[in-house]
Amino acid sequence: MKKLFSDPIFLAATLLIVVLFGISGFHFELGFPPIMGMILGIIIGIVILIGLKLLISLAKPLFKKISIGLLTTFLSGLLALVILRNFAFRWPSLLFYLLALWIFMCCVLLILGLKKAKSGKNGKSGWIMIVASLAIVVLGMYGFNSLDGDPYVKGKVETEINSNIAMLSEMGVKDPSQKGSFEVEVFTYGSGTDKKRPEYAEGVKIKTSTVDASRILPDWKGKKKKWREKFWGFGLENFPLNGRVYMPKGDGPFPLVLMVHGNHSMIDYSDAGYAYLGELLASRGSIAVSVDENFINAHWSGDFRGKEMPARAWLLLKHLEQWKNWNDGNNADLARKVDMDNIVLVGHSRGGEAVSIAAAFNTLKRFPDNAQEIFNFDFGIKGVISIAPTDYRYDREITLKDINYLSLQGAYDSDEVSFWGMRPYHRLKFTDDFDGFKAGVYMNHANHGQFNSTWGRSDFGAPMKWLLNLTPLVSGEDQRQMAKVYVSAFVEAVLNGKKKYRNVFKSVDGITDWLPKETYLSQYADASKKILVDFEDDIDVTTGKENVQISAENFKIWQEEGLTSRDNEEQQNNALVLGWKYGSKSGKDSLPQYHIHLPETLKDFSAIGTLALSVGVGDISELDLKEKEKDFSGMGFNFSIVLKDSVGNRASVDLASTTVLPAPIKSKFTKFKFLDKEMIGNDWEVQLKSCYVPISHFTKNSNLDISKLKAISLVFDKDSLGVVVVDDIGVYGQSEMGEKPSHL
Repeated sequence: MKKLFSDPIFLAATLLIVVLFGISGFHFELGFPPIMGMILGIIIGIVILIGLKLLISLAKPLFKKISIGLLTTFLSGLLALVILRNFAFRWPSLLFYLLALWIFMCCVLLILGLKKAKSGKNGKSGWIMIVASLAIVVLGMYGFNSLDGDPYVKGKVETEINSNIAMLSEMGVKDPSQKGSFEVEVFTYGSGTDKKRPEYAEGVKIKTSTVDASRILPDWKGKKKKWREKFWGFGLENFPLNGRVYMPKGDGPFPLVLMVHGNHSMIDYSDAGYAYLGELLASRGSIAVSVDENFINAHWSGDFRGKEMPARAWLLLKHLEQWKNWNDGNNADLARKVDMDNIVLVGHSRGGEAVSIAAAFNTLKRFPDNAQEIFNFDFGIKGVISIAPTDYRYDREITLKDINYLSLQGAYDSDEVSFWGMRPYHRLKFTDDFDGFKAGVYMNHANHGQFNSTWGRSDFGAPMKWLLNLTPLVSGEDQRQMAKVYVSAFVEAVLNGKKKYRNVFKSVDGITDWLPKETYLSQYADASKKILVDFEDDIDVTTGKENVQISAENFKIWQEEGLTSRDNEEQQNNALVLGWKYGSKSGKDSLPQYHIHLPETLKDFSAIGTLALSVGVGDISELDLKEKEKDFSGMGFNFSIVLKDSVGNRASVDLASTTVLPAPIKSKFTKFKFLDKEMIGNDWEVQLKSCYVPISHFTKNSNLDISKLKAISLVFDKDSLGVVVVDDIGVYGQSEMGEKPSHL
């Protein structure tokens, strides 16, 4: 053994294994201090290395002409690295083995330098080698980190301002992210016996009964059952109802907001991460509860891989059941404190999918996956908010009806890399008499984890997080400020009946003074919008709704297509794609134009107040330009909207005069673009922005008779080159957008 460790090559291999296995052990969450994990990882690595070397040494007779020491060191080291790569490090193979080679070379240089320095004969050269090895490490780390940054944004990011757009704050609407007038009481409720969470043991104010999830989560079995029950001290038959309560002081009754975390390491508890929302909402007059579901989260012993999604949703409803019991008089302090007809569910990550499932389960009589489980819920859930949600974990696709909906997403979310929350948005349907809305907001440079104050800037744990490009991210405070504005405004609009806060969701342009300086895209819809063309009904590109006829000319691209995410999954929404290119000498007759011809049956347009459409930036590469045509100086996304009445009067409005034009939001998730392509997909995906043009802008300086509206045209006369995506072209009545909405 002494001879073994006197070999510089074997020593370098050992040092390499110590470093990499130590790193993996330190970050491998086993439930005890990281230093113990690191020591265990180092021991395992050395044992594997020595064991493999001794085993390979037995094959010495087969390699008479090769140095057995060098061969066994190489093979044992390589096999140890393969084991480490597959079971712990999980970097892409190329990067992992390049890292291992770099560390190995530094280790060889360091060890040879130490030997020379110790011998005294070549002490100076030995010290040079030692310094060189350390310099290579420092320079390598510096070079690795220098790969961070956003290649798509030059200089400081500023939100565009359009002087024609009034701010909501200028119209007397108060910032919903500001603290309200209520004093807030904070307490916990739970089983009172949780051996891992003192706040849910001796720290509870109110003890709750456990619930039996045997029929809800049958995948609680095997090692997942064994290790979880050993860690938590309870099993499937006695799941706890644990919650952190942020309660306004007063008589009530108060609306109720339940918040639930997503999937994270179950031993890195997540429920405290929404205190910033709980404190805010309670100060403004709502009871907010952050629900603990950590015991069904991921762990080294196994992830339920989405089979726990019904349990996440069902637990929320069991919490509501508990609150109803308290409100009905089962707890003197909480009796008649809650307005059980005014409830909003907020979920993050897998919790963001769970809230939609819970809203669907709420109206059912039996559990769809096992009808032996009887449901008796039917609570007054008026809205759901999904923050950076999944929409594919549960094997049933949830379609909601007549419920308010909001989804928030960061463009630098490396966990849920696409805006999955817009899929439930598109599936959600409203009846004509439903007085509610749905909205989605996309924020550049926001990640997955910072919506929870305890999850941090990295959406992956080490060592995977070292590959992430974290420099472009907004601060956690800024990201949570965005969440506070939208979540609080949603609660004000949906639970407190303050309809003026709907303007927050109609367009981001009117609330930029409340938000961090960033690029945002927001979409909005409600039942009051009369849709003329939404590209969903059929495959005929020449027709819209209610006998609307379509024509177009002079486009290089004219097609209706299903939009896809950055990894080519379906967004579950069809849209119009228009692409054009024309020269500076082109006449008016050769301008690209898209016409919507309105039939005689659509007669009463006198009450129209606003023209509304969703617009996004398309992929310029779809034009398939030849090399000599690639002059992008005329590229842009602005166009004119032209209205024509039945007697030939026309009026035109430049879209950019009433809205900040949408910008393409591109992301670089990792330090390497090739790795983004391999792990994430494309550097962007089409996301739309709701845009509005008041009819008064058309009529104030023209003879246009809006009551005799005959055609709506999109005329691309502003920029000579571009590709745009358009959807949901329609109109609002004069009273349906407010007296003076901010985005107008």
